[in-house]
Amino acid sequence: MTTGTQNPAPTHSLYVVQGNGETARWTRIGAAWPNRDGKGFSMKLDAAPITGRVVMRLNKPRDEARGALV
Repeated sequence: MTTGTQNPAPTHSLYVVQGNGETARWTRIGAAWPNRDGKGFSMKLDAAPITGRVVMRLNKPRDEARGALV
């Protein structure tokens, strides 16, 4: 549960996934933030998929020194 102001950086990324397994194609379509009450998410979509499934994944933290994902 979050308190105070909402963090401006999204905590999750939204993807549309087409296919299965190793051949699945993942396309990032937006971002999500947890609501202050901890009971849901606010989402911003940059694209609306017509087919496939939408998957929400937790963003990986960045290594501040290198700017790389860890």
